[in-house]
Amino acid sequence: MDKNNNMANKGLANEVKGSVKETVGKVRGDVGAALDSSSEHLKGRAQQAEGNVQKNFGKAEQKIDDKLDKTNTKYTDGGAKKI
Repeated sequence: MDKNNNMANKGLANEVKGSVKETVGKVRGDVGAALDSSSEHLKGRAQQAEGNVQKNFGKAEQKIDDKLDKTNTKYTDGGAKKI
């Protein structure tokens, strides 16, 4: 499997997962606010922010893949440790 294609697929997956997490967090925050539960409201907003970061990271991965494709450059992670 081509590493560039793999990065694009991971980017798309991160974008989708992040969007879902962002939406769930927004709903959770809104429900917490409606129920006057500051704890749930804050947890929801934190989840929403986390989803936003993940979504934007996925978009960045896809843009990098697109740039690598345009320059015909192969992506290597240099043996970076996976976390």
